[in-house]
Amino acid sequence: MSIEENKALLRRAWDEIYGHGRLDSIHEFVLDDVVAHEPDGDVRGIAEFKRYLASYLTAFPDMSVTVDDIVAEGDKVVSRYTVRGTHTGATEEYGPPTGKQLVMEGITLYQFKGGKLAEMWDRYDNLAAMQQLGFMSEAEPPPPSQVFRV
Repeated sequence: MSIEENKALLRRAWDEIYGHGRLDSIHEFVLDDVVAHEPDGDVRGIAEFKRYLASYLTAFPDMSVTVDDIVAEGDKVVSRYTVRGTHTGATEEYGPPTGKQLVMEGITLYQFKGGKLAEMWDRYDNLAAMQQLGFMSEAEPPPPSQVFRV
């Protein structure tokens, strides 16, 4: 597929899955043996990937994603995005609903093969997300002398 086709596929996948919550459409966008390298560990295979996405959609049923930038070269596409949602659903990962708002920015590198997502490397500020939801307190930052030691 061309660079523009990969970018369009990514936008369509974001819209279908996050915009409309249509997890049943995931087979249109993702290979069966997809690997998602997430901050908390790897997610392997389409069934595990679908469960992973479902936990977010359950915890944040009003989730919306704004794709701020997309850059592509060859079979790779990078997106910078902003996720917004309200924690109103209970999940194992996020526990009982807090009713708190989440605004999280992230950057993900996607690799496509044969017109579908094969692998992705996801980076977002999980600590800030946990603090926004009230799961972790915002601690005072350590003095610079304790952060940078030579």
